[in-house]
Amino acid sequence: MLFAGAIATTLSVSLIAPGSSVRAAWQESPKAIVDQAWQIVNREYVDPSFNAQDWQEIRSDLLQKDYGTREDAYEALRTALKTLEDPYTRFMDQKQYESLTNQTSGELSGVGMRLTQDEKTKILTVSAPIRNSPAMAAGVKAGDQILKINGVPTKGMTVEEAAEKIRGEEGTSISLEFRSEGRKVVRKLTRARIEIPSVEHSVRQEEGARVGYIRLSQFTAHAAEEMQAAIKDLNAEGADAFVLDLRGNPGGLLYASIDIARMWLAEGEIVQTVDREEHDEHIKADNSALTDLPLAILVDKGSASSSEILTGALQDNERAVVVGSPTFGKALVQSLHPLSDGSGIAVTIAHYYTPKGTDISKTGISPDVEVALSKGDQERLANNPDSIGTVEDPQYAKALELIREQL
Repeated sequence: MLFAGAIATTLSVSLIAPGSSVRAAWQESPKAIVDQAWQIVNREYVDPSFNAQDWQEIRSDLLQKDYGTREDAYEALRTALKTLEDPYTRFMDQKQYESLTNQTSGELSGVGMRLTQDEKTKILTVSAPIRNSPAMAAGVKAGDQILKINGVPTKGMTVEEAAEKIRGEEGTSISLEFRSEGRKVVRKLTRARIEIPSVEHSVRQEEGARVGYIRLSQFTAHAAEEMQAAIKDLNAEGADAFVLDLRGNPGGLLYASIDIARMWLAEGEIVQTVDREEHDEHIKADNSALTDLPLAILVDKGSASSSEILTGALQDNERAVVVGSPTFGKALVQSLHPLSDGSGIAVTIAHYYTPKGTDISKTGISPDVEVALSKGDQERLANNPDSIGTVEDPQYAKALELIREQL
């Protein structure tokens, strides 16, 4: 799950060697990486007892070891972090850290395609080109099959493996062979910095009501400005009510969820956070709401972290009716720190509670109206993504029913 917390960039290094050359060598050593991570946890971890572990002794053990490779040091660090019994406080190697920061920034360097893989044929297929991307400019369309990447056949590749090969440094070129509308086409694309949209919106004419449907996939650095634009667009198009779809949204940046909550909620508390010193912060709305029209929120087990902060704020303040199935239950906030070799560490720094003081850890948020999707429903929606957020979607259909009652 993605962390619900502002990205922090504080870097703490334990410098134990006085000379500049010796100090530089120490900073490049595997032990330095281990100690940087240990220092960050020691300074910020939400539980000052460190899960009843002797954290100083753990540091001593880590620094007494001789690491043959950097990977050996990484493994020792991961083992040490496991003693905290907190899956969200975790070490990430360079690739993992880059992937997470790309996700939360909402940007990456590539050609701008969303990929999927047919469950039966395993053929890699473009589900959609991203707006204003090199792929869209080159004429790549949804449904195009990717046959080769720089001359290498994609047969047997996973979506993740293909995406890793397609991404690359901005300004570099890549050759992709597609099967498009029955014919093979080779396109040479130049990678660019791509802003990945996290918000999709449209007006749905639903039996006399104009419903503004917004799907928020992740709380990235751009999510709040995208949400603001979506609400303004839908207001201008004459929406009578809104459905906000947070299903499958794993979370993201804490303050993105707070900014978005303020767009829907004129007054009231949004969330309460408590840190290791038991200092609590009550974050509130600031009279900057963009609409007071009826609102329904769709959630499921994949709605976590920042999704739960937003849902809890709007539910507890009776601003929205919540429809779907219980959410994930992640009530912890992490900060993210880079380490000097390009790896990184996420550390749990606070616990959060909904405005009414509810701790949703492991239990999640219960919808006001629970609508479970049958296995058949799930398969039907998965095989026909265009039906998600339509009357063919039972959870959306129930939200419409409840909104009509309000109207």
